[in-house]
Amino acid sequence: MFNKILIANRGEIACRVMETARRLGVRTVAVYSDADRDAKHVALADEAVHIGHGPAPADSYLLQGEILAAAKATGAQGIHPGYGFLSENPDFVEKVEAAGLAFIGPSASAIRKMGLKDAAKALMEEAGVPVVPGYHGDTQDAGFLAEQADSIGYPVLIKAVAGGGGKGMRLVEDPKDFNDALASAQGEATTSFGNPAVLIEKYIQKPRHIEVQVFGDGTSAVHLFERDCSLQRRHQKVIEEAPAPGMTEEMRAAMGQAAVRAAEAIGYAGAGTVEFIVDGSDGLRADGFWFMEMNTRLQVEHPVTELITGVDLVEWQLRVASGEGLPMQQDDLTISGHAFEARLYAEDVPKGFLPATGTLSHLAFPEGVRADSGVRAGDTISPWYDPMISKVIVHGPSRAAALRQLDDALARTEVAGTVTNLAFLGALTRHAGFAAGDVDTGLIARDLDTLAAAPVAKPEHKAAAAMAALDLIETRPEMGFTLWADLHRSVTLEWQGEQFEATVEVDGPDRQDWTIEGEHIAVNRMASGWVIGSMPLPPLSICGDAITVFDHYGLSFTVIDPLDRAAGTAGDGNLIEAPMPGLVKAVFAEAGAAVKEGDRLAILEAMKMEHSLLAARDGVVAEVLAQAGDQVEAGAALVRLEEDA
Repeated sequence: MFNKILIANRGEIACRVMETARRLGVRTVAVYSDADRDAKHVALADEAVHIGHGPAPADSYLLQGEILAAAKATGAQGIHPGYGFLSENPDFVEKVEAAGLAFIGPSASAIRKMGLKDAAKALMEEAGVPVVPGYHGDTQDAGFLAEQADSIGYPVLIKAVAGGGGKGMRLVEDPKDFNDALASAQGEATTSFGNPAVLIEKYIQKPRHIEVQVFGDGTSAVHLFERDCSLQRRHQKVIEEAPAPGMTEEMRAAMGQAAVRAAEAIGYAGAGTVEFIVDGSDGLRADGFWFMEMNTRLQVEHPVTELITGVDLVEWQLRVASGEGLPMQQDDLTISGHAFEARLYAEDVPKGFLPATGTLSHLAFPEGVRADSGVRAGDTISPWYDPMISKVIVHGPSRAAALRQLDDALARTEVAGTVTNLAFLGALTRHAGFAAGDVDTGLIARDLDTLAAAPVAKPEHKAAAAMAALDLIETRPEMGFTLWADLHRSVTLEWQGEQFEATVEVDGPDRQDWTIEGEHIAVNRMASGWVIGSMPLPPLSICGDAITVFDHYGLSFTVIDPLDRAAGTAGDGNLIEAPMPGLVKAVFAEAGAAVKEGDRLAILEAMKMEHSLLAARDGVVAEVLAQAGDQVEAGAALVRLEEDA
């Protein structure tokens, strides 16, 4: 076993690796960027080395030479890459090994063999692993590819051969749309990966995404059963579970054997995931799954496999990379119960899942819930990295029991300081189809309006926020009387962009009568605490002028200063502003040009995603205030339209 390792990553996965390393007595070295100087993973490590001269990954976590130098300087024997960044970079693997260090992951050869989807599928066909009908060749002529699509049969999926995350992917249902979709996919693939090549595949009508966890020692491999990752939005996983609902023993055996063949065909060492697309239109069948790709690293969703198998996959990684054999054989591995993982993000769901930033003034998870997180209360969600706050993970004796636990865990998770997708995740746990196990990759898109509905604050919630704003929760006996009259007070708050006034008559330390938007609410202190109407006072967080009521997944209010309110003016509707800090990737607007509502005026890149900024109305561009390459702050004016006549 290693004495010391360096983790070439940040956030949640760096913290996750450190926890296992500490349990095994292995010392850890963290690396950090300018933006992560005070990050959680830095505090958890035994040593930390500053790398780079800026917050961007290209200036820090992707600097191979700096990372290798840090490992050598600190005496680390191996490097754990986590996931993302350099985890699937075969050139980095070779540099690590050339420096006399162990790469805690697969060989460069294995990564290369699975790095391009078309080559990987050809290799899998040779290994006897079923693949989706399609064209995976080198010819990229548009006319030729259209002929291949015709022979495969519509609908077809155009996919970039490099990269992932849904980039360079287009669904085509009608032959007349093929050429436009192809050009769009190739353009996005070029921008995202520097490689315009695509492959064409048959599109599965009711697709499920089921993946198999494999682990190899370079010669032989085992599988640790399957995970269902079908609950996705725009090809991004939202909630994962293990085992897959509706799975039969026959199909599990067939998928497991196919995944092991895939791993052994490339001499795989370490943790990996073989992803399959599954036809769920008529139940799960042993002849209804096909290889999609292999992720040659630890997956974000690995905890659900750990909970149903009792295996610590990071421990297995460290043991095998240090020269030990597989800790268990296939017959030793069994499934116990059911597990779910929900990805908690800082994002504004009603505004189209817009990634968010902010300082976490409060962060708390229920007892008994596994929360793998790379942030703490007081930490800032940065625009430079993925906006994940935590993975909320539960395990129960059955799927129904585990789903109830997940629903409860999300309802009792408390986050203040940024908007989150908690309410969206909670709505998914109560979705009838998902609860019944009737899942496919299109479920969220079909019911998105319901699932992404904006939260509703009841008068009782507004009263709770107003009580906090006026410091009327911890009352004293002398409060409530002024010259022997009831104390009358008021406060203005904002909820979802709308202001409202709350007034109160304080009738002694144990009773308050509130009036909010014409509705009267009686608040009484009982033996158990304050009761607003018939609702117990929820937990609250107060940070400056922000008040979060922890009910309905967190309701955020802002206290309005009367002076600010008097001085405030309406926003300039002619300005197109940056919704978050980011990099201006492209500007399409030109001064003097006429635009229509919905026209794309610019593209902002933030948190690893591109966001199109659209014209809110018809008009004429008066001024372009930014150019491609500019780094802008939230609220920065990018384009101004002429005054509407």
